Amino acid sequence: MHKKALLVTRVSGFVPQFEMNNVKILQEMGYEVHYASNYNTVVYGQDNSRLADTGIRRHSIHFCRSPFSLEVLRAYRELVQLMLEEKFELIHCHMPLTGILTRKAAEKVRRMTGRRTEVLYTAHGLHFFKGAPLGNWLYYMPERHYARYTDKLILINQEDYERGSHFPVRGSVEFVPGVGIRPMPDPDPAFDLRSQYGIPEDHKIVVSVGELTESKNQSVLIRAMDRFRRDKLTCIICGTGPVKDRLEQQIKEMYLQDKVILAGYCTNIPDILRQSDFFAFPSMREGLPVALMEAMQAGLPVMAADIRGNHDLIRDGEGGFLFNENLPEDYAQAIRYFLKYPDEAARMGKWNRKQVDNFSLGVVEKRMREIYHAAEAMEGA
Repeated sequence: MHKKALLVTRVSGFVPQFEMNNVKILQEMGYEVHYASNYNTVVYGQDNSRLADTGIRRHSIHFCRSPFSLEVLRAYRELVQLMLEEKFELIHCHMPLTGILTRKAAEKVRRMTGRRTEVLYTAHGLHFFKGAPLGNWLYYMPERHYARYTDKLILINQEDYERGSHFPVRGSVEFVPGVGIRPMPDPDPAFDLRSQYGIPEDHKIVVSVGELTESKNQSVLIRAMDRFRRDKLTCIICGTGPVKDRLEQQIKEMYLQDKVILAGYCTNIPDILRQSDFFAFPSMREGLPVALMEAMQAGLPVMAADIRGNHDLIRDGEGGFLFNENLPEDYAQAIRYFLKYPDEAARMGKWNRKQVDNFSLGVVEKRMREIYHAAEAMEGA
């Protein structure tokens, strides 16, 4: 009979996009892997077809985004029932609300049955952090409280690790440098970024990658491009999301249609990065951003906000520039510098390509194997 491990996230596309290496590790350890998520709600970037032929058993839970929804109680009850039926030896949950519900459910089942299950929680960027809005700190007390029902609290950047180390964790606090960056795939010889988007051959290209949301803050980059109307420079923003229409309107109102391209959801990000010159990342909140790591891997110099996660990856003046204020003029000045000193831009890109090796899939896999084996050793203890 197989041992059983349960992965839990609200968004069902999360595991196929970020956690398949952990699935592989658990399966190699002899676990039958189950995945509880909301498979009914369509979410940006979600593609459940990627779960086919993975050996993962799926369980649909009515997770919701808001902690104030009546669906929260329903999801909690569904989790309790699932845990009672399947008798998991190991549970690994992600995302704030699902992390809280899963740990609460696992503790209830433990008290009902007396059966110990190892519970792991990865915080992909705690909501409360230096400079976070006051509302974000509402998560502080629940995260601290449910740490007492957590056997492995896994944190992915140094600021979170320092804060989480003071939580009353039942087991241990572990640091893992993100989800692991895979080697870049081979270039697609048929892809040409300039011809696809009508970018002149003599233009430099600033690229940004991320969901179009308030927190990703692409509006700042658009305003920065207003300083380069007469320069041979084009900005391409890859991604889609809830503020897409607003950004399109901003570009139109500023008459920047020939300078800023909203490329939509792109599946060929590595090729786009390879054929760009500079990477801009104005996001206001991150855990340890994969988009930034992919840009580093492509050898691009970076300009980004000096926030948690970003400064784990980039050293200001080495891999690019980090901004305290995160203003349009910050990005404009950095772009001017890169245009004026191309050798320095190339040096920074080279530094990034070497630096990102510290966050490779191999490094992360080694840590996760250690954590999973340590959890396995405690099962039933």
